[in-house]
Amino acid sequence: MTTDWTIQSRAHACAATGRPFTEGEHFHTLLFFENGQFRREDLCDEAFKARNENVAPFSQWKSKYVPPPPTQPETVSKQTGEDLLRKYMEEEGSEHTNARYILALMLERKRVLKEIEVKRGDDGSLTRIYEHGKTGEVFVIPDPQLRLDQVADVQAQVAGLLGAPAPAGTPQPMVNSDTASVS
Repeated sequence: MTTDWTIQSRAHACAATGRPFTEGEHFHTLLFFENGQFRREDLCDEAFKARNENVAPFSQWKSKYVPPPPTQPETVSKQTGEDLLRKYMEEEGSEHTNARYILALMLERKRVLKEIEVKRGDDGSLTRIYEHGKTGEVFVIPDPQLRLDQVADVQAQVAGLLGAPAPAGTPQPMVNSDTASVS
């Protein structure tokens, strides 16, 4: 699947009606895959019920609207996992696919990102769809389906990029035994 890995923020108004969402209101997010790119559409309940159900989205979910926090003045900038993930999401190449995946897992464990759905492609590839808890941005992350013997190296690479000290001994990969995938 050829895709453009852009981050798309939560809308503050319904895409169909233009009515602004109110704090605490539930709305529907539809993610469409069109012309090799993802397009996000946020709809209020009324517009969701009135939409053409023959047009099936790639993914969809329901969320509660939280207005964006007031902007904070920039303090001393330091590289964080989220900053690095955003930087790698803007790149077009595949050289950081493994790092993007490990960073997304790290941010999921820190409850910054929430996994919304996992899609399996016709070719067996996995795509993980995450939503940022505070901003509502959508992150579409290809799952490189790393083998356990590859995880430690990628974790060490990411730790080095973030300026973290190298782990002592052999790094232990994060494994979820329920799904037998790296998480």
